[in-house]
Amino acid sequence: MTASTSLLRRAAALLAGLLVVLTSGVVLAAPATADVPEGWSDPDPVSTLEALLIFVGIPLLLFVLIWAAVYLPAIARGERVSAGSATVEDQWIGGPRKTTSELAGPDGDQSQAGGASARW
Repeated sequence: MTASTSLLRRAAALLAGLLVVLTSGVVLAAPATADVPEGWSDPDPVSTLEALLIFVGIPLLLFVLIWAAVYLPAIARGERVSAGSATVEDQWIGGPRKTTSELAGPDGDQSQAGGASARW
C-alpha cells in the first residue's frame, strides 16, 4: 500500500466519521414539536431581576450566613481573625483561667503531681 492510498483512506474515514457526528447531532438536537398538555398551567415569564435574586442573591446570602457563623464568635471573644495574626498559645479548654503556673509541678521523684509522667 502506498502512502497516497493510506492518506486517502484516512481522509475518507475522517470525513465519514465527521459526517456521522454532524448528522446525528442535527437529528438529536432538533427542537421538540409537542404541544403543552391540556390542563397544564402556562406560567408567567421570570424577569431578569427575579432570576438574579434567585441565582445570585440566595447563594450570596448563604455565604454571608456561613461566614457569620464561623467568624462572629471568634470576633466576639476578642480574637484576631486576620490571616497574618499570631496563633493563640497556652490555650487549655476547661483548664485554669489565670495561668498555667497554677498547676502543681512535681517536686520530687515520688511526687504524683504534674501528670504525663510516663510511669504507671
